[in-house]
Amino acid sequence: MGQKKNERRMSDTQAMAKARMIKTSPQKLNLLAQMIRGMPVEKALAELTFSRKRVAQNVKKVLESAIANAENNHDLDIDSLVVDQAFVGKNLVMKRWRPRARGRTGKILKPFAEITIVVKEVEEAA
Repeated sequence: MGQKKNERRMSDTQAMAKARMIKTSPQKLNLLAQMIRGMPVEKALAELTFSRKRVAQNVKKVLESAIANAENNHDLDIDSLVVDQAFVGKNLVMKRWRPRARGRTGKILKPFAEITIVVKEVEEAA
């Protein structure tokens, strides 16, 4: 006796990967998510590899994980994968302070973000 298997939340042609607690603001992470949305995975990997942004390496890692999930868990063809969705969410915000003049404090917010990437297999137009 065990638990029943959960139904898949996505279609059979999709695979997903998610990263949490990425040390950057969601606004900065969303710039990279917008850049790769709708691209074929090969081109998206190339864009992230040569991007000058620090968090591009984290996003690339998540995209590679989504590709590996598609290939190993769902038997999808990696040559016909496209980044279907890439969305960003807020996570923890660490609150710190810094002493300022006349006994006051300056508030420092250190935000964290999370990213979800969904890749989808598409039929190539002949």
